[in-house]
Amino acid sequence: MMGLLIADKDVETRRHMANLLIEAGYDVTVTDSALKAIHGVLKKTAQVVVLGSTLGECTSAELVPLLKQCNRALMIILVADDAPLPLIRKVRKEGIFYHALRPAEPEDEEEIRQVVKCAMDSLTRDPYSRRVHTH
Repeated sequence: MMGLLIADKDVETRRHMANLLIEAGYDVTVTDSALKAIHGVLKKTAQVVVLGSTLGECTSAELVPLLKQCNRALMIILVADDAPLPLIRKVRKEGIFYHALRPAEPEDEEEIRQVVKCAMDSLTRDPYSRRVHTH
C-alpha cells in the first residue's frame, strides 16, 4: 500500500485528518516535523503528503520545493485556509497536486477523501509516466 503522510504543525488538524483518512482505509503516518516529512519522502514511505500551511518552523512555500526535489512524482495536497494568495501561487508553480481549505463541516471532509483518492489513483494508474528521467 502506498504511504500517506499528514504533515502539519497543528496537533488537532493532524488528528482530525488522520482519523478521517484512516476511516477511509488509508495507511496514515503523521508528523509535525519538516525533517521527518523530508525523510519519509526520501525513503519513499510517503507518496502522497497532506501538508498544512506550516510545519515546525517552515512554511509550505519553503517545504514544497524541497519535497519535490526529493521526489518529483510526489503528490502534495496543501490544506490551508489561512495562506495568502502569493504563497498559494508559489506552491502551485512548484507543483502541488491540489489546494483545499481545512474541513469545517462534515460535508467538507468528502473533498479531502476524494482528492486523496484521486492522488492515489493517479499514482497507481501509471507510476512510471510520472518519473523524472535524468541523463
